[in-house]
Amino acid sequence: MSLDEELLQFTGTLHYYRHFTGLHYTDGIQYLAEHAGAYWLIDLVGSYQHKLRHVPFQIWTLTVNDDHTARATMREDDNQPTTVRQDIPYTDFPLPTFECYCIDNVLLLKSEY
Repeated sequence: MSLDEELLQFTGTLHYYRHFTGLHYTDGIQYLAEHAGAYWLIDLVGSYQHKLRHVPFQIWTLTVNDDHTARATMREDDNQPTTVRQDIPYTDFPLPTFECYCIDNVLLLKSEY
């Protein structure tokens, strides 16, 4: 089973984890971080929350290029302009694209919404 398929199995959460920035995240995000070595992604989203506390619904997208560079972006809703854009010089993140939500300071998989 691929990581994409494994992540789709998360449709809710039993636990909320607390990041040192104050951000909370779900079982699905914890699974992603553990199995994709992506705790840095939680760090990235958490590092922006002090600037984005007025944005209750955030869509975060990670796009990984063939040369292992990536770009993380955040927008407030579909069809809205990008509010945050951060280039990542290297990643071994296993998925070419990944999208998740941060809702009221809780980071979660789209399937957990």
